[in-house]
Amino acid sequence: MKIYDELKARGLIAQVTDEEKVSELVNAGEAKFYIGFDCTADSLTAGHFMALTLMKRLQLAGNKPVALIGGGTTMIGDPSGRTDMRKMLTREDIDHNAECFKKQMERFIEFGEGKAEMVNNADWLLSLNYVDLLREVGACFSVNNMLRAECYKQRMEKGLSFLEFNYMIMQSYDFYHLFRTEGVNLQFGGDDQWSNMLGGTELIRRKLGEDAHAMTITLLTDSQGKKMGKTAGNAVWLDPNKTSPFEFFQYWRNVGDADVMKCIRMLTFIPIEEIDGIAKWDDSRINEKKELLAFELTKLVHGEEEANKALEASHALFAGGGDDSNMPTTELDVPEEGMNVIDLMLACSLAASKGEARRLIQQGGVAVNGKKVEDFGLVIEKAAFIDGVKIRKGKKIFHKAVIK
Repeated sequence: MKIYDELKARGLIAQVTDEEKVSELVNAGEAKFYIGFDCTADSLTAGHFMALTLMKRLQLAGNKPVALIGGGTTMIGDPSGRTDMRKMLTREDIDHNAECFKKQMERFIEFGEGKAEMVNNADWLLSLNYVDLLREVGACFSVNNMLRAECYKQRMEKGLSFLEFNYMIMQSYDFYHLFRTEGVNLQFGGDDQWSNMLGGTELIRRKLGEDAHAMTITLLTDSQGKKMGKTAGNAVWLDPNKTSPFEFFQYWRNVGDADVMKCIRMLTFIPIEEIDGIAKWDDSRINEKKELLAFELTKLVHGEEEANKALEASHALFAGGGDDSNMPTTELDVPEEGMNVIDLMLACSLAASKGEARRLIQQGGVAVNGKKVEDFGLVIEKAAFIDGVKIRKGKKIFHKAVIK
């Protein structure tokens, strides 16, 4: 099976400017393509995961990836899919985040001479003269068309700032610059970036009289249509210091039954023929499918050793007791009089506020050392923390607290 057919079979392709031309390019290994990553945090997330695996798939098929770090576009902020304006970051924060991204990307993509490249759009965007930019590309954009773009719709409800309005022009300029200076002929991105990507192909056509192409990746959503990659309102990070390998494993282990096969197809490197066989497994093997998904993705991000540790810890915990050495752990300064259970949950980031902790306890969703907590005033003695206090939130989130 050729790579483009495999992408279709995995359900990864959403929209494409010219399917015949794009399929020819990638199947022949002649695509020099880029995907942009804005540096809004110091770690990539599960939301970036599909883009990284796509780059890996295409590189293995002989194509050349260009990872674009958005040091310049992050100064503006992408309005796509947002109802509020993004937090303005300092140049220092953006540079720091860019360095973190580079280290994580190297786990997925092979960089080097004749291989993948990494560029930062701060190198060309931040030196642009505003009036020159207006004269060079401003006439190529219709304000009417821009206002109809999907990427601005949610922000229009609360008020789209002129700063954010420029994001499409900046992203389009990236493609124009890379096409002209690096020979990049294809851009990939999430399906919510379609309008921005078409802006780039149109700018290239109008300024250079040549064709460039774009393809969007299907957004990873659950069976209710919600974006996947968050747990309890927080992002699932690829940095093990922000989301431990065990927590990362557990996130994928706990996806909904209806979403397992879609995730296996879109995110893993298991051959399509083998996936077709897994899809025929009896419903009684649903947990086996979930473990397979969690193991494969944890192995990709954190390595096989960490994936095995997470799998063993998961088996031990759900079997009751067992090895908890790989469970997420927080070291605490425990007072002599012990620690109240609500304060303990806050200290372990298992609740965002005391009110949330109380609600969880009231709903019967908290257990300490295997016993359901029913009293808000429960105090855990200091001595208990020597061997570790094990907290369970809901049915599937486990955490351990020990004395610092």
